[in-house]
Amino acid sequence: MRNHFLYTTAEIRQLEQLAINAGMSAATLMQSAGRASYDWLRERWPQARSVVIFCGTGNNGGDGFVLAQIAHEQGLSVDVRYLGDLLHLTGEAKNAMRQCQGAGVDMRSFSSDENIEADIFVDALLGIGLSGDVREPVLQAIKYINQHGQKILAIDVPSGIQSDTGMVKGSAVRANSTITFIGIKRGLVTGEAVDYVGELICHHLNLSADIMAEVQPTAQVLKWEQPLRTLRPRSRYAHKGYFGHVLVVGGDHGMTGALRLAALGVLRSGAGLVTLATRPEHAVLMNVLRPELISYGIKQAEDLTPLLERASVVVIGPGLGQSPWAQSLLTAVLSTDLPLIVDADALNLLAKNSQYRSNWILTPHPGEAARLLQTDVATIQSNRFKAANDIQEKFGGIAVVKGAGTIICCNPNEFHVCTLGNPGMASGGMGDLLSGIIAGLITQTLTLPQAAIAGVGLHAKAGDLASRDGERGMIATDLLPFVRKLINRS
Repeated sequence: MRNHFLYTTAEIRQLEQLAINAGMSAATLMQSAGRASYDWLRERWPQARSVVIFCGTGNNGGDGFVLAQIAHEQGLSVDVRYLGDLLHLTGEAKNAMRQCQGAGVDMRSFSSDENIEADIFVDALLGIGLSGDVREPVLQAIKYINQHGQKILAIDVPSGIQSDTGMVKGSAVRANSTITFIGIKRGLVTGEAVDYVGELICHHLNLSADIMAEVQPTAQVLKWEQPLRTLRPRSRYAHKGYFGHVLVVGGDHGMTGALRLAALGVLRSGAGLVTLATRPEHAVLMNVLRPELISYGIKQAEDLTPLLERASVVVIGPGLGQSPWAQSLLTAVLSTDLPLIVDADALNLLAKNSQYRSNWILTPHPGEAARLLQTDVATIQSNRFKAANDIQEKFGGIAVVKGAGTIICCNPNEFHVCTLGNPGMASGGMGDLLSGIIAGLITQTLTLPQAAIAGVGLHAKAGDLASRDGERGMIATDLLPFVRKLINRS
């Protein structure tokens, strides 16, 4: 089924209603969720003998009661700790609780003073749809679970995670694994949530393909290898001119490294030629460090004109700075019709004088995104989907909001989310390398959306391969051998 799609809470609820309209009862959905949770718990931790399930008073708690009953009937030692007044339970959650109670499962009101021991803690407190911050007594229970749980399974969504955005609403359960239902919630794969979800699996609760096809979600997991498969085998007759010419503009005083990293990304992703436009005093240094590069010293914006005439794609921003020199180069680049990759300080300059254009890719990290939208980083991170969409609508082209779960927005309310990458990539120069990789792919006939999708995925996958030797101490150039291998494997 459609495991690559990512769903909002509203889309999941729409699918639930469609399933009920088609004859699947709410009770069947809850029983299926509880059964799937039990099956996954046994598969994930086959040696576990004792389970404590923390149940809230909503449908997520109902899933937990079903799991508790099944686990009890299968011979596990099971305890339920519920929060709130069981009299507030309604519908299928109430029925599930009564059946669990009738099966003889030990059920007690949660108390943080109790010393609870078990192989597995199960979080069935809140589920989807959380909007405001977590409040007591759930807040206390989350703290208890995180401090005392040996292994933690979250049902549907770790409690405290906003399932549409991935934001932690005050506090959240840090699960070792999360089993989510019907479809993957889009907030589970980006932002803060990635530190709380653990191993993520999805069970569709036996909804038919026809029902699933009734809802078209606005987000999906990045399928980065597909665009690379469109790259044709290279003709033996081809020469460097066949594979495009990328101009990389930047490298102000003290920042030539960013320029070089972007250029290396261009080269290793397969472009035919790379020219650097930088401060005059840096031009010779670039040639010495990497003889494959063409490098020109640029005193004034007019010096860029012949270079722009020869280029097929431009990367602007790595190490550019925000001086009058930098602004003049950006103005010159924006006067062309060439496809552009805009990164780093070029984004900061753009934030001061916004423009709209269709043939560029903007690649901000959260700080740069905040400046583009004239807000703060906390606002960006609170809803990364909205940030990507707002940038795309304001500036046109394609927005790539970097970070854990990088989000690409090619059209309004159309998102691709990268689930690859690792914390080792949180080091200087990774973004410069990415901008070069994307540019190099454009020169090889990929469209801008294809290049953004393939470039982000290729970069992240290379990072994951490089991290096999450890995440600490990883640097951008560690990715380069893997970039070359991956692009030739496609």
